[in-house]
Amino acid sequence: MATFFLLIIYMAFISLGLPDSLLGSAWPVMQTDLGVPLETAGLLFMTVTAGTIVSSMASGTLLKWFGTGKLTLISCIMTAGALLGFAVAPSLVWLMLCAIPLGLGGGAVDAGLNNYVAAHYKAHHMSWLHCFWGVGATLGPIIMAQYISGPDSWRDGYLTVAGIQFALVILLFVTLPLWNRVARNNHTALGEEKEDMHGAEDRGSESSAKPLQVRGVKLALVSFLFYSGAEATIGLWGSSFLVNMKEVPAAVGAQWVSLYYAGITVGRMVTGFITFKVANRTLIRAGQITALAGAALLILPLPPVFSLAGFMITGLGLAPIYPCMLHETPVRFGRKHSQSIMGYQMAVAYVGSTFMPPLLGFLASLFGIGVFPFYIVLSAAAMLLFSEKLNAFLTARKNAFKNNTTFTG
Repeated sequence: MATFFLLIIYMAFISLGLPDSLLGSAWPVMQTDLGVPLETAGLLFMTVTAGTIVSSMASGTLLKWFGTGKLTLISCIMTAGALLGFAVAPSLVWLMLCAIPLGLGGGAVDAGLNNYVAAHYKAHHMSWLHCFWGVGATLGPIIMAQYISGPDSWRDGYLTVAGIQFALVILLFVTLPLWNRVARNNHTALGEEKEDMHGAEDRGSESSAKPLQVRGVKLALVSFLFYSGAEATIGLWGSSFLVNMKEVPAAVGAQWVSLYYAGITVGRMVTGFITFKVANRTLIRAGQITALAGAALLILPLPPVFSLAGFMITGLGLAPIYPCMLHETPVRFGRKHSQSIMGYQMAVAYVGSTFMPPLLGFLASLFGIGVFPFYIVLSAAAMLLFSEKLNAFLTARKNAFKNNTTFTG
């Protein structure tokens, strides 16, 4: 029963990823249909993500009130209704209004399911959970590409995804009694396989410091900011860049963006196996360098097919960074503060995905969408820079502890 129920949770995470990539894929057509400026997509995206931040911050209280099963059901009803609203919205104002419940529902599902899997299943399932988000994010542009060349194309695409979400609502409603039953029976979860993190333990003044006062935390937060900003910016503006700068059809642009998400998905699936042999720090560095190389390929004046390669390489590079940085938190900063710091990291990641894509929209309105690849390259380079500064700090601290000397970094 636990395995069957885990499949339901994976399906819920697929549905969580589906809407995330729809707006960017459909925007070249939506913009023309609605008669609004290019940068308006940034405002819609920011509204959705702002709702996600609010519901994520309130998820602890909401989980206490409703429990994970009911909260997931309510959240999916909100997202399904919001997607249906997108399909029939007569104007930009209605799209903005529908973006609010779309973000609120998505954030609650994300926090609730992550918490449930962490508490009631073994650790490796968390990696696959985020991989299934990538499955949904990959399918979104593929679905939209099937409709995008016809009349009311983007509306039919949203309607199809809304139908998938309503089907999940029915499944969640039918299986609602299973949530507490599985939670009671599945006691071989994270609590029974706690790993002894032989990393940065709570030592000296660090043990009494507040989480944000722990040295090195701010460098990690900036890395999360640029990671999420780059990932979300590519998803939102990649199709517009391909259509306007590389002159590919809108449907092809949507399909190519789906391959970017496919790169993230496949990369995370493979990373789950590689982590048995390769350290997180090595995977993070390799991913950042790969993402930077893929983004740099988009700058070069090459035929459009090289842009496709650039998107896929960037997706593969981004794949291991986020889960590995999260997993590395107790090693970097000690177990005492790891939970609080984890929350700060995710909050800053949401801030990056909320404000960095609209910033590109603003820059594109001034200088054209051609600034897109330069923006991604700078974001990837900044992420690598702050991550390496953190690595240097951690290495110096480790050497100081090894030599039993005072560390003043």
